[in-house]
Amino acid sequence: MSDNSTYINLNPDNFVDEVINSEIPVLVDFWAVWCGPCRVMNPTIENIAKKWQRKVKVAKADVDNNEANATKYDIRTIPTILIFQNGEIIERIPSLVSQTVLDEKLNNLTQDLSAA
Repeated sequence: MSDNSTYINLNPDNFVDEVINSEIPVLVDFWAVWCGPCRVMNPTIENIAKKWQRKVKVAKADVDNNEANATKYDIRTIPTILIFQNGEIIERIPSLVSQTVLDEKLNNLTQDLSAA
């Protein structure tokens, strides 16, 4: 986890363990330090990470440090948010998005999981 944060900083060494092998859904924010819209999304990602602790894992993948994964998952614009469940992408959000929209998507996902 990052300093003073509830999200995980992904790198090529921990991506599979933290995302693909996760037993709970994972929201991954593909971003870059130099990306203005990505910086706008940072507070939203922090809030989502805090709010959804233990239900959904939240992670950030800097595309400059995770080039292979960015290519593998066809990240063409940043920020792009991918939501994984059981190692598979179930949602792709290729733009800025509000916390309300993310909360709704995660709420629907966790309700579906608890109903299963």
